Amino acid sequence: MVDTGTIRMVIGIIGNVISLGLFLSPIPTFCRIIKLKTVADFKPDPYVATLLNCAMWVFYGMPFVHPDSILVITINGAGFFIELIYITIFIIYSPGSKRKKIFIALVTEVIFFVIVVFVVMYCFHTTKRRSLIVGIICIVFNILMYASPLTIMKIVVKTKSVKYMPFYLSLTSLLNGVVWVVYALLKFDINILIPNGLGAISGVVQLILYATFYRTTRWDDDDDEINSRSEVQMSNV
Repeated sequence: MVDTGTIRMVIGIIGNVISLGLFLSPIPTFCRIIKLKTVADFKPDPYVATLLNCAMWVFYGMPFVHPDSILVITINGAGFFIELIYITIFIIYSPGSKRKKIFIALVTEVIFFVIVVFVVMYCFHTTKRRSLIVGIICIVFNILMYASPLTIMKIVVKTKSVKYMPFYLSLTSLLNGVVWVVYALLKFDINILIPNGLGAISGVVQLILYATFYRTTRWDDDDDEINSRSEVQMSNV
């Protein structure tokens, strides 16, 4: 009979694969951005939020914070570098005002992360206490990662169009949340359970919006609108 630990390991590996799919799902969006040389109305919020989220979870998974968390480190380490690539593309193809906001957000995240690492390592001297503190912070930022699409959802409801809310990103968010909820329940880990439970709910809401406004989305206007904006931006350079 297979023990719970083995099952949890298998679920964790599946979770790594699905999470990697989540990190890679925006690739079509960024291919479009590169092709048209403009970010148009796409928002950097989810990618900036996910970058900090990955950094915090990598720190959480370190042996001196929360031992035996190699699967947490592997997927979030990969996610961190993938998000860096996305943000770099955003910076390259964003207008000056948006680019400045992205830089400010990144600097703020670096300062925050350094402060957290310093306080945790020098003020808390057991893995139990470090896991508690970093785990709480991870919960908060994981929720921010899943809540960041709220800015996109607001646009969807306002415009009755889903062209700026990638379907596969929403679907993978749901699958990712569900798998990690199962992982957390097999060996109860509240720090993983809470944010991923909320993430699964967020994914459901996004898919409901997609189903609701898919038919009212004017897909044919998408490329023309973006091309128009690209020409305007290029003429202003």
